[in-house]
Amino acid sequence: MNIFRLAGDMTHLASVLVLLLKIHTIKSCAGISLKTQELYAVVFATRYLDIFTDFISLYNTIMKLIFLGSSFSIVWYIRQHKIVRRSYDKDQDTFRYVFIVLPCIFLALIINEKFTFKEVMWTFSLYLEAVAILPQLVLLQRTRNIDNLTGQYVFLLGAYRALYILNWIYRYFTEPHYIHWIPWISGIVQTLLYGDFFYYYFHSWKNNKRLQLPA
Repeated sequence: MNIFRLAGDMTHLASVLVLLLKIHTIKSCAGISLKTQELYAVVFATRYLDIFTDFISLYNTIMKLIFLGSSFSIVWYIRQHKIVRRSYDKDQDTFRYVFIVLPCIFLALIINEKFTFKEVMWTFSLYLEAVAILPQLVLLQRTRNIDNLTGQYVFLLGAYRALYILNWIYRYFTEPHYIHWIPWISGIVQTLLYGDFFYYYFHSWKNNKRLQLPA
């Protein structure tokens, strides 16, 4: 564990807490993509298949449980909560899963470190996480005006991945033989997808204006 890894984990956790705060207190999921949340639920479900078989540390297990529980809770809120679900904009959240999931399955089957069920699922989760934010970004571009909590949620998600890249760089120079191309490339792709959002996020913050993405 190093400072970049810890900061990345805490930023990721903060993004989830911000989203839960919005949904639970305001009773609204306006501007939130259910498709992205469902993709994240799949990411954690396929990545943490070893949660009850391979113990790494108490910290690791707790974080896995938090992300699994929170991701499925968010999906339940948007789909089932009698008040929250009314604010979900289904007509705007139309990104098709097939354009994301099928390529990730294909890549996981042909490009992996070991061809076993757990390893393929873990690799699939990395590829899927890299692009799971796409439905959310498309939705924000369509709705354009973004409330403060939604903007903070997306920003924290992007910051978490950027911090993880710093964590990998740090480990590359401090740990012998630390080379993992699949998570590195997936993480870089994921961070690049946030580039346009980051630009407009900082622009709105600098000028003290409401965050708005171009159509």
